[in-house]
Amino acid sequence: MAHQLTLEIYKTVAKFPKEETFGLISQMRRAAYSIPMNLAEGAARNSPNEFCQFINIALGSCEELRYQLLLAKDLGYLQNEKYERLDSKYEEIKKMLSALYKKLKYG
Repeated sequence: MAHQLTLEIYKTVAKFPKEETFGLISQMRRAAYSIPMNLAEGAARNSPNEFCQFINIALGSCEELRYQLLLAKDLGYLQNEKYERLDSKYEEIKKMLSALYKKLKYG
C-alpha cells in the first residue's frame, strides 16, 4: 500500500509547476518513499523495539506527506478529488502503521 502511494505521488507531482522541482516536488517524493523504506529497514532489524522505531519514523513521514498534500491542494496544484483520494490512502496507511506498532509493542 505504501509503495502504491509512492508511485501515485511520483505521477502526481510530475504535473506540478517546474519551479517546484527542488521544493514541494522533492519534499513530497522524499516523504512518500520514506514510508516504505523505513518499513523495509525496520523489518530487517532483530527486535520488535527496533522495528517500532522505524514505524514511528514512517508515521512521521506520513504526517509530512499529509501536510504537503494539503499545501499542494491549497496552492492549486491538486484538484480536490485527487487530494481526497490521496488523503484517503494516507489515512489507510496511517491506521495500518499504528496497528502494526501496537501489535509489536504490546503484543
